[in-house]
Amino acid sequence: MNKVSFTKMHGCGNDYIYVNAMQHPIKDPAAAARLWSDRHKGIGSDGLVLIDRSPIPEADFSMRIFNADGSEAMMCGNASRCIGKYLYERGITSQTQIRLLTLSGVKVLEIHLGARTSPSAPGSAAVSPAGDADEDVRAPRAGETNAFPGSGSVTSVTVDMGVPVFEDESQFLGNRGLDKGTFVSMGNPHYVIFTDNVDQVGEKGRALEYHPAFPQRCNIEFARIVTDLTPNPSPTRDGNAAAPSAALPSLQGEGLGVGSVIRTRVWERGSGITQACGTGACATAVAAAMTGRAGRKSTIVMDGGTLSIEWRESDNHVYMTGPAEFVFDGEIEAI
Repeated sequence: MNKVSFTKMHGCGNDYIYVNAMQHPIKDPAAAARLWSDRHKGIGSDGLVLIDRSPIPEADFSMRIFNADGSEAMMCGNASRCIGKYLYERGITSQTQIRLLTLSGVKVLEIHLGARTSPSAPGSAAVSPAGDADEDVRAPRAGETNAFPGSGSVTSVTVDMGVPVFEDESQFLGNRGLDKGTFVSMGNPHYVIFTDNVDQVGEKGRALEYHPAFPQRCNIEFARIVTDLTPNPSPTRDGNAAAPSAALPSLQGEGLGVGSVIRTRVWERGSGITQACGTGACATAVAAAMTGRAGRKSTIVMDGGTLSIEWRESDNHVYMTGPAEFVFDGEIEAI
């Protein structure tokens, strides 16, 4: 049986399995996502992300993302940041601006660098920004890092998430008895409900995801404007009470905290409760600004960490900045 090399990464706890499809094409990614994402019988993740060459000249690389239930997602902000870190630190590109093709269009990633923490590895293969790769392009083995002399480690990534959309009949048919909220599409549909009780996510998330108002199902956010950052443990993925470690993350030293602070919990379409959602953070910030609850800059505090969101007046684009982390590398039998 053939083996597939993979890397487990997370952005604010939103964890995915990343496969370099330039080296390991996956014949049935939906089936792989369902099997490998199982947290008891597989690797365990919120889904599977395939990194490949771009088929169009307007982008450098491409991303396909499959949720834990096998459904294909249009876009994932946390995964986009992780891809930026992966491509740069694994020596696949030396560019600090990367054009990434998604089902929601081309997203531009800005790589922010810090001091390099370990020596660069010999023999790491690199490709040009347009994805013209050698046939043996691979992710470096465990312990290998960026191959470019003088390069640093990726401390954070800013993603241009594009212009938010508020009306799309293919994604939203109107409130139709829904809890009062705001629909925002960031390439994928989101419904943001402002409430004092964000922990309703476990009770109401699934029903809202499948509500008839959403022809393609929907990602659901429960959010509140934070005036007190006193730790307040939230339920776990299953909606049960969590340990104190699930308290609101500290904003100290994050380089964030600009603008309003918004506590958000997420029910992701196809995955359920997740630690974080990049597009959901963007949708929450936009909904808060649209309804007069916040300005154009917000810090979104989720179960797994914080993201800085700016909805710029100059171009109407939403910019998301946050961390990305490697967890481990491994191999698994191909499907």
